[in-house]
Amino acid sequence: MSGLLALLDDVAGIAKIAAASIDDVASQAAKAGAKAAGAVIDDAAVTPKYVQGFRAERELPIIWRIARGSIRNKMLILLPAALLLSNFAPWLISPLLMLGGAYLCFEGAEKIWHTLVPHDDHKAHKAEAPVDAAILEEQKAQGAIKTDFILSAEIMTIILSGIPQSNFWMEASTLAVAGIGITVAVYGSVALIVKADDFGLMLYAKGRLRATRAFGRWLVRAMPGFMKLLTIVGTAAMLWVGGSIVIHGMEVLGYGWLGHHIHDWAYAVGHAVPEAWTGFVEWCAKATMDGVFGVALGLVLIPVATKVIAPLIGMFQKEKAVN
Repeated sequence: MSGLLALLDDVAGIAKIAAASIDDVASQAAKAGAKAAGAVIDDAAVTPKYVQGFRAERELPIIWRIARGSIRNKMLILLPAALLLSNFAPWLISPLLMLGGAYLCFEGAEKIWHTLVPHDDHKAHKAEAPVDAAILEEQKAQGAIKTDFILSAEIMTIILSGIPQSNFWMEASTLAVAGIGITVAVYGSVALIVKADDFGLMLYAKGRLRATRAFGRWLVRAMPGFMKLLTIVGTAAMLWVGGSIVIHGMEVLGYGWLGHHIHDWAYAVGHAVPEAWTGFVEWCAKATMDGVFGVALGLVLIPVATKVIAPLIGMFQKEKAVN
């Protein structure tokens, strides 16, 4: 009997340790995932455009397909790559983060530039012959998965940098939980956003109460403006996050003068207002300066990407096609 009680006591001890480990994984995943908030916002803001123009019944299947591709990329490619980096080349994490941050700056600045100075390709696209719906859906889904891969790589690297040093399995579990949780949050939000107008239309058509129909009509009318606002928020988040990542990476590499100046300026602005607002104003000032740096860096990178990198990629693709 005493042996059985001892065994039960051991089992209870193991269960407590396992529960504590699960709590640690969930806690670390939440904390590390919060650091990737800017990239996550950008991911959620970018994705809805890939389902615009499709029939309502095709919107959720396309989102589900992109979400599956995102989870596959995170679990089968990015998670193993992140663990290899963490265990064999941790010195590469900061440079890779900076590379991803520079890409976010480029994407954000390019969106602003194309809004202010529309490029000639826009007219050319309008003149193209109509594409079969199935082919267009395939192209849009593949394009969304490629874009998500880049953002997911940045998100997973940010998460990895936010995980306290621990054993291999703890890092792997934290990355997996955070990666899946972020994917569910992003694409769940995207699904709600793209179906909001359909929900509003249903309320307007079938609502029994006058208030219900009025809310449905307001929802339908509000969604185009909300989508534009989401694009602006996504672009701002892209520039803010990209700029802050590059600045922090410069500090890690020993070039911290810009980061120190931004910190001092933000501190001065924050302490120029009443104490109750100090933290919020200081954060806003720092985020704004990080974003301004992101715009400047992105504008510098636009000619590099369009005049150097893009032609090189095009040459490589042509040689591959010929072979």
